[in-house]
Amino acid sequence: MMQKEKLVEVKDLRIDAKNDDGDIIPIVKGVSFDIHKGEVVALIGESGSGKTTISLASLAYTKPGLYFSGGELLVDGEDMLKAEPMRTREIRGSKVAYLAQSAAATFNPAITIGEQVTESAVLHGILSQSEADKRAVELYHALELPDPGRIGFRYPHQVSGGQLQRLMAAMALCGKPDLMVLDEPTTALDVTTQIEVLKAFKKVIHEENSAAIYVTHDLAVVAQIADYIVVLYSGEVMEQGTADEIINNPGHLYTQRLMAAVRPKPQAGLGSSVGIEHEREIPAIKITDMTAGYGGIVNGEPKVPILRDINVSVLNGHVVGVIGESGCGKSTLARVMAGLLPQSRGTVKLDDVELEGDLRNRKLEELQRIQFVFQMADTALNPKQVIGDIIGRPLEFYHGLKGKKKHAKVVEILEMVELPADFASRYPMELSGGQKQRINMARSLAANPEVMLCDEVTSALDSIVGANVIKLLTALRDKTGVSFVFISHDLSTVASFADEIVVLYAGRVVEQGPTDEVLTPPYHPYTRLLISSVPELRLGWLEDTMQKREMAVGIAKDVEITTVGCPFFNRCPMGLEGTCEKQNPPVHDLSSGHQITCHRTVEELEAVEFEVQQALKSHSTDEAVV
Repeated sequence: MMQKEKLVEVKDLRIDAKNDDGDIIPIVKGVSFDIHKGEVVALIGESGSGKTTISLASLAYTKPGLYFSGGELLVDGEDMLKAEPMRTREIRGSKVAYLAQSAAATFNPAITIGEQVTESAVLHGILSQSEADKRAVELYHALELPDPGRIGFRYPHQVSGGQLQRLMAAMALCGKPDLMVLDEPTTALDVTTQIEVLKAFKKVIHEENSAAIYVTHDLAVVAQIADYIVVLYSGEVMEQGTADEIINNPGHLYTQRLMAAVRPKPQAGLGSSVGIEHEREIPAIKITDMTAGYGGIVNGEPKVPILRDINVSVLNGHVVGVIGESGCGKSTLARVMAGLLPQSRGTVKLDDVELEGDLRNRKLEELQRIQFVFQMADTALNPKQVIGDIIGRPLEFYHGLKGKKKHAKVVEILEMVELPADFASRYPMELSGGQKQRINMARSLAANPEVMLCDEVTSALDSIVGANVIKLLTALRDKTGVSFVFISHDLSTVASFADEIVVLYAGRVVEQGPTDEVLTPPYHPYTRLLISSVPELRLGWLEDTMQKREMAVGIAKDVEITTVGCPFFNRCPMGLEGTCEKQNPPVHDLSSGHQITCHRTVEELEAVEFEVQQALKSHSTDEAVV
């Protein structure tokens, strides 16, 4: 077998920090590994293990307060740690491209997407502006972005979070770099989009013979893309080897612990039953026949329709999980509930009292009882305010607390989210990602709400920290009776936390009901697609899944919001030509409030699910024989 050419050599890399007393604190402690051309090396470990710090070293960069104290990092034989600043600048963006975790914080809101995607390639003289524009459109197609010919003319706030994450991938790929540093690039993506992005990365790395450092905490994703894995804990290598060796035969106890923390396949029985002490007959919040969109209202209809004919109820003390792909209307639904986006038709009721569509027309008490927890704590928290002021603002605004009473309540709320009282004097930048997300939730809790709208609050957290946040939310629900609308693309988390699930596709509810009823078996073809798209901790799963899905479903087609017919028709393996695209599907009512919106009968949907399960059993038997 021909030996691959080395592109990157990391030799005994050491990175330290100094505290206020001048003491040296080792952060990265003698890490060594190689990366060959055409290869993906994954750095895995929980938050604080040094994954991002090591990956940034390939750009000869450390975060403020850190410095290189030893070792070498060679890219194409050139030591990045000894390069002159001007040479380092030449290498960044041309030979090495960085794709950050937070797309929201990466893009400049005042510049069009196309300008930002092509900027680095043009600035470094790799491509002319016209060549870069052409390359960008090709990448938009490869990454399955909607309207690829025109999306570059939009601004970052005009696309969804998942779409912005893919656009950041296009930005990194545009200049055809030798090495890509991918820092949690699919963490914030929905499952179907994640697969497309992973497939695109593998294709680009293979075709252009480049290489990648892939930073992630998700081992199921690692199994699909990595050739080689480095397991890190507290800045040290615990274990390294080929993907096959690490995934199928982990030797270190810490690696085995990470394997055990992999989120289970979404299925019935993962969650705990909701307590009855806070239940009552009237829903905490109820949406009836609601239609909403953007661009103003013309003749009773939004110019850009997003949600259509939505009916959703959230019982007191319950958790309703809202799932669906990026751009399906999940966040828009929460914005309507909060009054940030007035609906064009339908009603929103809080405790059976109809609310005004625009939050400016709602009473102070109504605003206090519905609180929004935004997705990105980095951008939701004011970096210039201390935590005590951030949490104290709603205490003063809604409850009139000041001085010692306000401070005492801030300390009490910090204890509720399991953070120490001295955090009140800290700034957001002094906190970890998981801690910032807890402060984000604490600010909403300070209002003492009846309903909390959680928009992807665990998407940027590693599996262990994310699980702790879910435990915290569950305890808060049981203690206070607060209801949650939990928007997420992480189906495993929804399965373990939600009492009911609402499945959205292209602004319509295609299935909803009790969690166990929706997940096992998944009746609607779209629900089945979402569940089958959750990565498994198995090498080759991505290739197997893409083959099956591309034959069964037009996965590569964009989500299209339609006014007539079933919007899933163009991707549905069970579509009825002449019916599904022309008539709105009927709603089938099953037991326990379980509803399915489909032209197919429940019996037909059950028959297909039976065939799928038989095929899976046959596949498992074949593998066992091999």
